[in-house]
Amino acid sequence: MSSDESERKDADEGGFEPPAHLAGLKGMDLVRRALEEARGAARDQGKDVGRGGNSPAPRRMVNRRRRSWSGPGPDSRDPQPLGAATSDLAKNRGWKTKVAEGAVFGQWESVVGEQIAEHATPTVLRDGVLSVSAESTAWATQLRMVQAQLLAKIAAAVGDGVVTSLKITGPTAPSWRKGPRHISGRGPRDTYG
Repeated sequence: MSSDESERKDADEGGFEPPAHLAGLKGMDLVRRALEEARGAARDQGKDVGRGGNSPAPRRMVNRRRRSWSGPGPDSRDPQPLGAATSDLAKNRGWKTKVAEGAVFGQWESVVGEQIAEHATPTVLRDGVLSVSAESTAWATQLRMVQAQLLAKIAAAVGDGVVTSLKITGPTAPSWRKGPRHISGRGPRDTYG
């Protein structure tokens, strides 16, 4: 059996014997010495040998187009979550304000809280003024007192400037006006009580 065959047999069996001049070294010392010898042999052959960060800068390509595929990091061409894709679409098409206005109505309960949402509902959003209808005059008064906090919560949820002020109204009284003709005055209320 020749020496090449015995080395191949040792390598196949998992046993590797370093060259005789490196036989006394173990672990990282052996690796460092072998690397230094390989670099020295490459220099002797006239090759440019780099040392990690000290290697010369790569030549820049002039008048070349950039690669059309993405690298290992995230890229705008990678698959995107549906929410991010629809947000980008709304921004590119100029729908961002309409989407934000719709979010006020769609997310009302999560924006103002469950308790307020049970007793008040948004009705109209026009020119930054949100009309809110409360179920009672007591709730309307309470909402007027916390109006600044409600505006802050809405701005945090859907964006600043979408809702600039609130118009809070209580329940409306029944209308006694029926039909196209009526008589001015107090009407049937003057016979009560």
